[in-house]
Amino acid sequence: WLLLWLIGIGAGRFPWVVLTGVVLVNIATLFLYWRDQHVSQEGGAPWPVEHLHVAAVLGGWPTAWLAQRALGHRTDDRRFQQTFVACAALNVAVLLVWVAWPLWAGST
Repeated sequence: WLLLWLIGIGAGRFPWVVLTGVVLVNIATLFLYWRDQHVSQEGGAPWPVEHLHVAAVLGGWPTAWLAQRALGHRTDDRRFQQTFVACAALNVAVLLVWVAWPLWAGST
């Protein structure tokens, strides 16, 4: 994932502002997971899991994965983990297509 970002930036496929956006999404994802864990421990209403998955699809999945492990949050929820892996795979697949598109388009 990081290598794809670096290749994309080096190839001019992403302006630096996009990388800044991804960093901000990862920071927001960490907050979402921390808050979800905190609220679940305190007995409040957690975030809808869709918010956590949207953050993962938008590029926050590396931080989501780290937050899951560090906080021990939602790691036992099989359905959540399956959807999370699908979100991460979708993010990486879209990133790969975006970075490699000029190579594929130029070969025809």
